[in-house]
Amino acid sequence: MNSNKKIHFEVSERKVLLKIFDVIFVLLSLYIISSIFDFKYFTFSTTNYYWAIVLAIYVNIFGSVFEMYNLQVASNQFQIIKSIILASSTTVLIYLLTPIYTPVLPSNRLQIIIFFVAIFGSLLAWRIFYVKFLASHRFVKKAILVCDKEQLQELVTGIENADPHYKIIAFVNSDGEDSFNFKYKSIKNIHPNELENFVRNNSISEIVIASQKTEGITVSLYNQLIHLLENGFIIREYTQVYEAITQRIPVQYVSRDFYRYFPFSRSNQNHLYLLVSRLIEVIFSVIGLSIGLLFFPIILIGNLIGNRGGLFYTQERVGKNGEVFKIYKYRTMVKNAEANGAVFTTANDSRITPFGKFMRKTRLDEFPQFINILKGDMAIIGPRPERPIFVNEIAEIMPFYETRHVVKPGLTGWAQVNYAYGDSIEDSLMKLQYDLYYIKHRSIFLDINIIIKTFSTVLFYRGQ
Repeated sequence: MNSNKKIHFEVSERKVLLKIFDVIFVLLSLYIISSIFDFKYFTFSTTNYYWAIVLAIYVNIFGSVFEMYNLQVASNQFQIIKSIILASSTTVLIYLLTPIYTPVLPSNRLQIIIFFVAIFGSLLAWRIFYVKFLASHRFVKKAILVCDKEQLQELVTGIENADPHYKIIAFVNSDGEDSFNFKYKSIKNIHPNELENFVRNNSISEIVIASQKTEGITVSLYNQLIHLLENGFIIREYTQVYEAITQRIPVQYVSRDFYRYFPFSRSNQNHLYLLVSRLIEVIFSVIGLSIGLLFFPIILIGNLIGNRGGLFYTQERVGKNGEVFKIYKYRTMVKNAEANGAVFTTANDSRITPFGKFMRKTRLDEFPQFINILKGDMAIIGPRPERPIFVNEIAEIMPFYETRHVVKPGLTGWAQVNYAYGDSIEDSLMKLQYDLYYIKHRSIFLDINIIIKTFSTVLFYRGQ
């Protein structure tokens, strides 16, 4: 039995750990302060236990909005301090303004300052401890990759960019070549016959199989893998690891019998889920259009001055089951922007006016799409609808692209909150991976996650 493995937390476990200890440190700090100092605003008793529950919920919600549970942010000392300031400030403000389930507003303003300092200080102390002593040590996961040498760089980069604590320290070449030019200093090339000894002597957490050539898995290598598996070592297929870490489907590594590896979420056919989702969409759309009316005078004046064209414009997009519909948007480009034909919008597209750029960054240009949601053409959450000409072009290159159309397109989606605006075929491939992940794992919990991340995207001004 393997006894040399170190404890390692998976990505989801790390996020849960951060959320739990954020709440523990905040409540512990408030308990100590209320016990030692003259702090009466927030006290602990059996009659007001819901004060702590509401505060815990707010800490987790606003921590998510301001990216405190993004592992890249959580591992960076300077980024996490900014997130803590924003999350603490918002948590305190909303908590003070929440009626009934929170304490009565204190008459002494010093109590509010102490309340804020306790929350901010406890989160800062815990997260600095996490960065210094946990993130860089406890969470490092060592793995060995079994793959073809031509795949190595792309496979390693794909995983380590998503999780800096996942380290490929060695690989076994499944091409069958014993000698070749090897240029990776941080990754050791080990002979297949040495695999078992290397795993046992180097605290390896798991072996990842990525070889697309079955003949590359020799009898000797296969027997070693079986022996390691029997002794408690984890062996996983690369697409499983990639999906778990990056939260997207690696379509470039699966063959055309893709649907064997891609079970659709049951929520796609769950009538109760679809009914509740539709009810929420109608409510959100009415609220969204009402908020849009408040901004309408500013948008109207800005369009007259900055865009000098019609306020609204429509465009054909591909919806559920490949049906084409007309999408509504506010104008953000100059008139006749596509006089020379349809092209992808680029990061610094000269066709976008200054006011249009502001509209895109704040997502104000998308408010009219609530009309599409009310009509049933779109949903609140789903893959972003694409134009027919681009769908045809991309589908010729990516055989799974039109799989996006099994659900309604959305105002926001998993790809939009996790990836920057795309202006190329390569970007479309990346967004497709996220869209397919959503279709595969669609659920109320993932929908809530996307809504929270959407607020974060808008607040951090990351629209295109």
